Amino acid sequence: MKKTILTMACVMSLFAACGQGKSKGQEAPKTLVAYFSATGTTAAVAADLAEVTGAVLYEIRPEKPYTTTDLDWRNQQSRSSVEMKDPSSRPSFVEDLAEADTYDVVFIGFPVWWNTAPTIINTFIEEYGFKDKTVVLFATSGGSNLANANDTFKTAYPDINWKDGKTLNGANKQQIKSWVESLGL
Repeated sequence: MKKTILTMACVMSLFAACGQGKSKGQEAPKTLVAYFSATGTTAAVAADLAEVTGAVLYEIRPEKPYTTTDLDWRNQQSRSSVEMKDPSSRPSFVEDLAEADTYDVVFIGFPVWWNTAPTIINTFIEEYGFKDKTVVLFATSGGSNLANANDTFKTAYPDINWKDGKTLNGANKQQIKSWVESLGL
């Protein structure tokens, strides 16, 4: 009997200790890292970001994958060139994100194309909405920054709580962590 009471007391003490330091309302936000990656560069950054934030990682996958020919920006008839010339272009993607409305913070990553986000990012945002959610863009790029995409998305989707995003070329996990902490999420 004494052994049972002692065991119960230990278990209750453990639960009490685990609960200290986290009061109601201070729980970490439920976070999603969604990304589109044509060559794998953005995918690697997204994986690091998800690890640093403890977020769910989700790939925005085009229904029709992009080929090397599709991505040839020098060819004005390539799929990516044609899509980026048409602001109303909305390439379809595999819509399999479960419970999209349950996330508090959504990071959306992509390679910068023509000084902004690939139009599949618009498709993704319009499909899931993210109204009143905090959304932060991140990108990889050979030479462009994210300023144009930040401004474009804030204007196009005013019901979203936008935080300025960042280009994360070559960023390591510590740099990503410092950036995330600077956002104050």
